[in-house]
Amino acid sequence: MIDRYLLRYFLAVIDQGNFSRAAQHCRVTQPTLSVGIAKLEGLLDRALFHRSNRRVELTAAGTQFAVHARRIEAEFAAAERAVAAASPARVVRLGIIPTLPSARIGAALQAARRADPTGRIEIIEGRTRDLRPRLDRGAIDLLLGDVGDTPSPTEPLFEEEYALALSVDHPLANRDAVTAEEVAGEAMIVRRHCEALPDISRFFTARGVRPFMAARTVNDDRALAYVRAELGITVMPRCFASPGIAMLALTGFTRTRRIGLIAGPVAPPAIMADPMVTALAAALRSNGEWSG
Repeated sequence: MIDRYLLRYFLAVIDQGNFSRAAQHCRVTQPTLSVGIAKLEGLLDRALFHRSNRRVELTAAGTQFAVHARRIEAEFAAAERAVAAASPARVVRLGIIPTLPSARIGAALQAARRADPTGRIEIIEGRTRDLRPRLDRGAIDLLLGDVGDTPSPTEPLFEEEYALALSVDHPLANRDAVTAEEVAGEAMIVRRHCEALPDISRFFTARGVRPFMAARTVNDDRALAYVRAELGITVMPRCFASPGIAMLALTGFTRTRRIGLIAGPVAPPAIMADPMVTALAAALRSNGEWSG
């Protein structure tokens, strides 16, 4: 049986004009290539080249064999292309909590796609309490959210506080911090999907603050629009800082969150080293406050 590499050696000698350049083209030493050509001639029991000090020419047998060799090599290449085209694209299934800024997620996903244009990312959105069971049973590979003190393999990205979001035109906007009592008369925008909502409610209730609820939403872009329009104020993670929004510390509210990637127990072992995942993590970390 004739191995494919022998055909490549043979065609390289024809195309490159001599054994030296053919060896360089095939990334082997000249003696290795010469041994290969000799082996091919032995298998065919025919000399394929007339050798001289100045040039290499095909024999009649070599000329005839070259036609078949090129056809066989072309079929090999076509078969490789067909298999590559038919191979399913690698997919990373990523669960994302809703309380992360859309622009920041979009930029990170763009970085991931540029890192490996052949791969695919499947996004599943939901709260941590809904995504975590899917992660545990292998329905998703990674969860992007608050890692807390999870024992699962994690990749921390950034840590942040919650702050009071006000319009930059609000009378208190130039302050660094405010108390709950100072905003007791303000209308509030309720972010119903916020993972810290129970703590926020208890914080204001414990201080006797029961604000008018101007809007309830599960869309943070909409919540920010309401705040900019001075419809009300709200408590948000600091990553939502954006033009038109002032973020003030809320005195006494100390909850923080650690955003990271959590790998599922049945995810591919090297999932954290996947080029798309490492690019995604780097993009998210670059804008965060996580200091490792």
